[in-house]
Amino acid sequence: MPGQTPSQTVGPFFAYGLTPEHYGRSHLADGRIAGPEVPGEHIVITGRVLDGEGAAVPDAMLELWQADAKGRFAHPLGGGEADFHGFGRVGTDDEGRFRFETVKPGRLAAPEGGLQAPHVGLIVTARGLLGHLFTRLYFADEAAANAEDPVLARVPKARRGTLIAARCEAPGGPVYRLDIHLQGERETVFFDV
Repeated sequence: MPGQTPSQTVGPFFAYGLTPEHYGRSHLADGRIAGPEVPGEHIVITGRVLDGEGAAVPDAMLELWQADAKGRFAHPLGGGEADFHGFGRVGTDDEGRFRFETVKPGRLAAPEGGLQAPHVGLIVTARGLLGHLFTRLYFADEAAANAEDPVLARVPKARRGTLIAARCEAPGGPVYRLDIHLQGERETVFFDV
């Protein structure tokens, strides 16, 4: 019986092309999404990726995409800030930690009308996953906006906390922390796309 082939498993080789800094090569995208020239509240988003037993996942990759501080995407038709691309990619370290430097996104229009709460979209890729996991990160200090968000409203109330990052003040500015649990009792809510 033949063994697994690259088409059947993500394997360790995906990181070489997507997070090459782990291998001494220059990066294609990184965790610095917004430099000081970009308007808005500058923040850090951090956390850990953990497996079902709470152990660190040291070789996961996270991609983040978001609107700018005014709720606009970096797109020719979106009208976003010229110096803001709204996309970042990082690999986790040996402790499963990740970090993004960005601006807090603004509210944006919901497809069915109304407004979505400020949030960032995350894609998680890791060994053992045959596909990407899609989730969102919301901000704990946006309780009123979170209560109106149509996507968050579809998540069972008891599970919403898995998507809400806690804010703490740090010398360099606000830091939002959210750990991503791939399985288990505290599993993060992931969305079908």
